[in-house]
Amino acid sequence: MNTVPLRLIPVMYVGLLAFCTTPTQASLKPAAPRTVINLNGSWQVEQGDLATPPETYSHSVPVPGLVDMAQPEFTDVGKKSPKRAAFWYRRTFKVDGKIPEVAILKIHKAKYGSKVWMNGQLVGEHLPCFTPAYLDVNAALRGNGQENELVIRLGTDRESMPQDMPTGWDFEKYLYIPGIYDSVELILTGKPYIRNVQVVPDIETKQLRVVAEVDCGDNSVGAVVTGKVTAAGTSEVVGEAKATLSSNGSDPVKAELSIPIRGCRLWSPEDPFLYNLTLSTGADTARVRFGMRSFRFDPETKRAMLNGKPYYLRGSNVTLYRFFEDAERADLPWRPDWVRKLHRQYKSMHWNSLRYCIGFPPEFWYEIADEEGILIQDEFPIWLLGGERNKCPEWPVAEKIVPEYTAWMRERWNHPCVVIWDGQNESSTPETGKAIGAVRHLDLSNRPWENGWAEPQSPHDCVESHPYLFIRDFFGGKPFRMSELATHSGTPNLNAAQRKLDVPIIINEYGWLWLTRDGDPTCLTEKVYEHLLGSKSTVDERRRIYARYLAAMTEFWRAHRQCAGVVHFCGLGYSRPGDKPRPEGGATSDHWLDVKRLEFEPQFAEYVRESFNPVGIMLDFWAEEVPAGSSQQFKVYVINDLYEDWRGEVRVYLVHKHGRKLLETTTAEVAPLAREVLNFTVPLPDEAGEYTLQAELDDSGGKTVRSLRDFKVK
Repeated sequence: MNTVPLRLIPVMYVGLLAFCTTPTQASLKPAAPRTVINLNGSWQVEQGDLATPPETYSHSVPVPGLVDMAQPEFTDVGKKSPKRAAFWYRRTFKVDGKIPEVAILKIHKAKYGSKVWMNGQLVGEHLPCFTPAYLDVNAALRGNGQENELVIRLGTDRESMPQDMPTGWDFEKYLYIPGIYDSVELILTGKPYIRNVQVVPDIETKQLRVVAEVDCGDNSVGAVVTGKVTAAGTSEVVGEAKATLSSNGSDPVKAELSIPIRGCRLWSPEDPFLYNLTLSTGADTARVRFGMRSFRFDPETKRAMLNGKPYYLRGSNVTLYRFFEDAERADLPWRPDWVRKLHRQYKSMHWNSLRYCIGFPPEFWYEIADEEGILIQDEFPIWLLGGERNKCPEWPVAEKIVPEYTAWMRERWNHPCVVIWDGQNESSTPETGKAIGAVRHLDLSNRPWENGWAEPQSPHDCVESHPYLFIRDFFGGKPFRMSELATHSGTPNLNAAQRKLDVPIIINEYGWLWLTRDGDPTCLTEKVYEHLLGSKSTVDERRRIYARYLAAMTEFWRAHRQCAGVVHFCGLGYSRPGDKPRPEGGATSDHWLDVKRLEFEPQFAEYVRESFNPVGIMLDFWAEEVPAGSSQQFKVYVINDLYEDWRGEVRVYLVHKHGRKLLETTTAEVAPLAREVLNFTVPLPDEAGEYTLQAELDDSGGKTVRSLRDFKVK
């Protein structure tokens, strides 16, 4: 009967425990006041039609995971196939003892559309692919050691969904692989039942506002809700409060507490300090992890404000749903050790922020971002470009987006890492703006929103800019040359809709220089490298120019200080050959030499890491050729993203095949969060050849930070 052993977790929300190995006991009795039974593990799976469950199951699949991980394998997963209209998941389990008053099945995330039966009884249907299903299974669930059968039917690909719902359409994807790709849990508890908790840190008063939605039932009004706060990993109580439930004639009711935090310690990427809140009604207990932090944009300075101070965002993107198609993916996205190392590698690049781009990873990724200290711009998977409704493969409408935005916010609003709600990517649709206006009041922390290519919805929001300078090469225009940066203002372009409100700008994509992990051009960059290096360039030549140019552009956008953040694209994606047109041909890629071991391509790691140093330097010299024996005037920008002064030497060298020569040294001092611009006039050689101009400084930790420009003397 494939009865799978269970793990019982008597908490609401416990980070990575949902991914622990299940123990050997066959069933356990639910423990008061709340038990969460982890239903992850090996499930049965079979393909079939939409109407009738399979009579037999001949495949197994991990949950969480995707259907292409099934053994034996199915063919053509993620594509239309006459072999199937649905995938059916099945597992059995037992629960000892009587089933309590509340029994909720939570499917964190599954694609594409879930229909669920417990013991042959239909318990619900959940079309959304990116937000959790909460299904009441009390009437269907069997206790006292009896066997339960859980069956979940999924659509086979995104075309299983209605066109007016978000399905995760992506112009670079060609496989839409279904699966239960996040955890499945069974919540067993009593009433008053705590349905949802929202924590609202107030760092000025050092208090935590707690708003809980509580299902009271018939006789629970008047019950006391208690809240206790401890520092994560300790049992010392640093704050507590209580409130009495009172009915307003509807269920659920709201309970609100204000809890002073003794010795309040703020959360930031530099100090990701976490607290635990334990909330109890006597019949139910919920636990929430949080950080004391605030985040907003200043509409006057156009800067991000973290914990009341200006904060420059430096980072990258994760396109996990594209990585789902990568040949090296396997089970990596569901391995906590790999995901933690991934985020630590990002921090080694001096990145303090990420955009989870065009889709949400499993929930434990956010737990790791909380713990490691990374700010997340959380992007809902809508990407339409400027398409018209009748030409787009999907066209989500506001009435379908609003419930999903609501569920997304409710799932994610206690994570300190999540600082920006990103409603969509590169889309001009008005529908997301309508949806943002309908839901933004729900977030009591009032996080800013970003609305792609559509107009911002508040003066306190931000907009994205994607200054892909080398895009001209792809579309057959005049090839872009880095020398053009000499006359660029440093302010990236926005469209008319984005300019309707004067709000802060985040550059969260730039470059257009992608190479596959093998060092080959993608289908978008073949012409770029032909223009830059000719038709017979080597892998090493391409990797070097990619790293050097990307570093130079990073320096340029950071040094001009026109944007609240500079976030490169991308830190994780797919890698596939670019010798075919999109979508089968790889269009973008990441920078891993070995994605399993998380080893960066060395030249990227060397040059781009320096360009993101909090104490940064930019050599404002972009000439590709200079006359022999000339003197050159140029500027060197020194920026300081830190909260303390930087003082040190700035050195300028001429580097050539015979070594390097010091041209000039000066001392500079840069105040916190400030910038200084230094002027230099240096003689260049009489001898023709290839040279590099190098400006450098030593950061506050003693590491050398360089800005490098290659040029020819003729």
